[in-house]
Amino acid sequence: MSYELTLMNMIKTNIPDVLIVEPQVFGDVRGFFYESFNQRLWQEKTGLQTTFVQDNHSCSVKNVLRGLHYQIQQPQGKLVRVVRGAVFDVAVDIRRSSPLFGRWTGAELSAENKRMLWIPEGFAHGFLVLSDFAEFLYKTTDYWAPQYERTIIWNDPDLAIAWPLQNNHPILSVKDSQGVLFKEADVF
Repeated sequence: MSYELTLMNMIKTNIPDVLIVEPQVFGDVRGFFYESFNQRLWQEKTGLQTTFVQDNHSCSVKNVLRGLHYQIQQPQGKLVRVVRGAVFDVAVDIRRSSPLFGRWTGAELSAENKRMLWIPEGFAHGFLVLSDFAEFLYKTTDYWAPQYERTIIWNDPDLAIAWPLQNNHPILSVKDSQGVLFKEADVF
């Protein structure tokens, strides 16, 4: 096995199109270094011809829940990671033709574990901040288009996402508190 092939490990989740990406981290007493993205390795490891067009950065305090967001047109694939703190990150399959339609998967992403999550087009996405605050970075495959943005309510009973809340009251934006039920949502 060549040195390059060990720089990125892909782990399939219970929804195989959603991938946990583990970079190889090189560390010593000075700190650490890792490649957070390499187009050639990405293509070799995933088989995807992905082009990222936008990078986003958000900072949120503990118990903030953002999501479940998606764009019904100009759908965005997202490669997400946390550089400070920790979040519980969720992807929901909203592709009507998928055998996993309506199922969700989640993973803890943190500055410590340096894991990333690949969420392809056709998924709703959200995260809950577990630490005192978290800085969240993500690459997208299409541009933000607010006219096409949709939100599914975070606590939809049909999705039954097991958010690791310390209480039942996350901090939500107005938009997120007014999300629609999954059975009423525009889907792919």
